[in-house]
Amino acid sequence: MQPGSRTGRGGGRQSGLLAPIAVAAVFFAVLAGFFLLGRLPVALLLAYVCVSVMLFVMYGADKAAAERNTWRTSEAQLHILALACGWPGALVAQRVFRHKTRKQPFRAIFWCTVVINCGTLAWFLAGFPGVA
Repeated sequence: MQPGSRTGRGGGRQSGLLAPIAVAAVFFAVLAGFFLLGRLPVALLLAYVCVSVMLFVMYGADKAAAERNTWRTSEAQLHILALACGWPGALVAQRVFRHKTRKQPFRAIFWCTVVINCGTLAWFLAGFPGVA
């Protein structure tokens, strides 16, 4: 382990946090751009912000509960909220709290929720092509 590094990977906590924050910031910048262009309703923009903040807090609470060995939030609930606009907050929370970062099945499902959410958002922004 390098001095000051808690992960032993050389970059420490900050470098592992930079990418998720950058991804979330770029995503929110793109959403803001579509909002300013009149292509994204304010309600949807607010949904992404609110659900992301809520899910960030939930990850923190779940990590604390795991450390205290008390009642936990179900993985299914975390995935449903990630799918329902909260994935940017979940992505950042996973690194901030170092929670749910090692369980490969959880991570695979999480990334599926991100792809499905982004695909659905793109379909919405494209005007629902394929719907009669």
